[in-house]
Amino acid sequence: MTLKIKRHATALETISVVVPEEHVEIFENALGTICPTVGIFEEDSDKNIWRLEGIKDVGYGEEELANALTLANSISGISPELHRKATESDGWLARTYEAFPEQVIGKRFIIRGTHLDDTPTPSHLVLTLDAGVAFGSGEHGSTRGCLIALEKIAHSKPKRILDLGCGSGILAMGAGALLNKKVLAVDIEPWSVRAAKQNVIRNGLRNLVICEHGNGWLSPSIRKKAPFDLVFANILARPLCKMAKDLAKNLAPGGKVILSGLLATQIPMVLIAHQRQGLKLQEKIIQGSWAALILYKPTTS
Repeated sequence: MTLKIKRHATALETISVVVPEEHVEIFENALGTICPTVGIFEEDSDKNIWRLEGIKDVGYGEEELANALTLANSISGISPELHRKATESDGWLARTYEAFPEQVIGKRFIIRGTHLDDTPTPSHLVLTLDAGVAFGSGEHGSTRGCLIALEKIAHSKPKRILDLGCGSGILAMGAGALLNKKVLAVDIEPWSVRAAKQNVIRNGLRNLVICEHGNGWLSPSIRKKAPFDLVFANILARPLCKMAKDLAKNLAPGGKVILSGLLATQIPMVLIAHQRQGLKLQEKIIQGSWAALILYKPTTS
């Protein structure tokens, strides 16, 4: 196997904070204002302490970052120290490539980086992503859980499919490739939509996956195509809870939803919010510290 190392034009740095579990999503959003990807790592399992890391260009977005952290501090009531360290661009890419080998997920999927030039494992659906922006795209427990969940519900043959908060588009592509159905992929971040479109083209799925910029359930394209037979929402626990009512409203009777982006410890909170809207639990899938939930909307009698 050969690794293709490409150079980054500007100097990079890693920024990080260490916070208690209950404040993870607040500070993930803060770092995410300027970092294309934010990694979440367990720092102390006994105390439920987590480290959040993002990589960005040196000097980029300093004012936005300061404002986002000030808001996060105010909301959370804590003020974690922001750590910085220089990150060698070539070294970072090399480590990223080494940390992103071929990912075999479930029985059907393989996720591969563009840096791999060997022949992929046969008899699987292969999804290819740029390893330079692929954090959380197969090696992350929430993504793996969603793809495993997709395999489990594929027999229901959903026709109207939505990937809400699509990010890289990996779940939309997985659904399109496995089910051979059209998928609407929507994200509030323009750069995510651009990356998703590139990935869709790279994987030859332009006829199946439609990527659009939109603000969640307020998106005109989502309103036009609802109700859905299958919805992916790999976001964060609290936003999932807030959107539970809209999700139930836009899910067709008998439809299923795959929820993730939540820690296993957050399952009760997310589950209760959706059960209050009439959705039922079909299955929990645990991947490390992360969980994915398969819920369904009962058919009316």
